[in-house]
Amino acid sequence: MTSPAPLVVGFVAATVLALTAACLLGSTPMGVERVLAALIGSGDAGDRLVVWEIRFPRALAAFLAGSALGASGAALQGLLRNPLAEPGVLGVSATASLAATFFLYYGFVSVAAWGLPVAAIAGALAATALIAFAAVHTRSIITLILIGIGIASFAGAAMSLLMNLAPHPYALSDMINWMLGSVANRSLDDIALAAPFLLCGLVVLYGTRRGLAALTLGEEAAAGVGLNLPRQRLATVLGAGLSTGASVALAGAIGFVGIVAPHIVRPLVAHDPARSLVPSALLAGLLLVLADIGVRLIQSEQELRLGVVAALVGAPVFVWIAVRRQAARD
Repeated sequence: MTSPAPLVVGFVAATVLALTAACLLGSTPMGVERVLAALIGSGDAGDRLVVWEIRFPRALAAFLAGSALGASGAALQGLLRNPLAEPGVLGVSATASLAATFFLYYGFVSVAAWGLPVAAIAGALAATALIAFAAVHTRSIITLILIGIGIASFAGAAMSLLMNLAPHPYALSDMINWMLGSVANRSLDDIALAAPFLLCGLVVLYGTRRGLAALTLGEEAAAGVGLNLPRQRLATVLGAGLSTGASVALAGAIGFVGIVAPHIVRPLVAHDPARSLVPSALLAGLLLVLADIGVRLIQSEQELRLGVVAALVGAPVFVWIAVRRQAARD
């Protein structure tokens, strides 16, 4: 299968089913008729509250966050020509999380709750600006990766410092919850705030698809057929930064889905990064919706965090990809 159209149709259908299941399932299961009535606004007031204020926004936030990470991962893997690349490799996720943690540390969230996602997006844009500057002024992909690793390491150390100096247990708990990743208590207002940045990032990434296809020939060959390498790097990094910042604003720190989804899709589209963008976004969003359904259904005293579940599943897959890549080289 080389055309992405069947994949896109299949993933869209699966996503609709998953979103419907997310509205049906929960601590108090609801029937299909009740959910459909609530969705069209004719059901019981309590049902409408559960569906429109709790379950649907939560599922939609998971899907959008996953889609942003999946598309960013596919684009960065195409740009860097490395199947292990993902949004965290350039430090954008870590910097967005640092900005949100800083906001929580000083208690600004009690003054303006809407400022938390804004802070995450601002942090992502700051890292994106730095990486974009480096992308234009360096000719080496390795240098770009090293800069991203340095940014991520610094942001991680700064977050650890803030948690170590947390003024009281409640602030520490809020910061830890943000770092673990979750879409609990997300509202349609939260989604509306992050959506413009997310959509802008996805549009920019989609516009880079031809350049990503040309890069499969190698940088020299791609430049020989007319690809502007600095512009391609700038657009890809900018799109990934905007998308990742919006994802962190919605769901906190979620790892590995940006690696796993493109890796699953790539063989189905003849390893063409241009064709993998949309299917990777849809599959990553679908995976996070399914993971969040599992989080809600698992019986425990405290609800598991989405980022924890994603890491438990994604980390072994990451190791498997790395081992296979090394075996292929040998």
